[in-house]
Amino acid sequence: MQDEQNKSPEDLEATDQQVDVEPVADIEDEVVSPAEGEAAEDSPEALGLLLEDARAKADEHWDLVLRTRAELENLKRRQDRELENAHKYALDKFVAEIVGVWDSLELGKLAALDESADVNKLREGTELTLQQLSSVMSKFGVEQINPEGQPFNPELHQAMSMQPRDDVPPNTVVTVIQRGYTLNGRLVRPALVMVSQAS
Repeated sequence: MQDEQNKSPEDLEATDQQVDVEPVADIEDEVVSPAEGEAAEDSPEALGLLLEDARAKADEHWDLVLRTRAELENLKRRQDRELENAHKYALDKFVAEIVGVWDSLELGKLAALDESADVNKLREGTELTLQQLSSVMSKFGVEQINPEGQPFNPELHQAMSMQPRDDVPPNTVVTVIQRGYTLNGRLVRPALVMVSQAS
């Protein structure tokens, strides 16, 4: 401590300069930038090979992109065609079944035009045709709503009028004017009904 106090300001400046100065130039000479190292290692021939390899990969990837695009276009066209056919021929199976009922109705009409037609046979043929129609409809999920004697259900029935009745509880379907239908549980047409009310 006393030595520092005894030193002159010139001596102190000289000491500070010796401590602060570092051999920076020597460190800079030893450091080599990565770019310079790569440039030293890569010859024009090696760069040419790398470029050719990169071009080959780029061509391969471009070819893959073009093929993928073509496959997607083909897939889109195929799906559009299948969707169009699905809309166009959605009722194909239903029509194949219902034409049998149509045939039966035409045969019944021809039989009714005959002067010697038997009314009992016509009735029997009509009943068979109705059974055939009912079977076809059930096969495709169409069910008939015939709620006579059941409680009124506004989700499935449409009340046309109210009838004062003492023989049945109020809000009971007493007459079915027109039957309703559902398709796979979804209402297609409500049943038109007459409903009882307290007299």
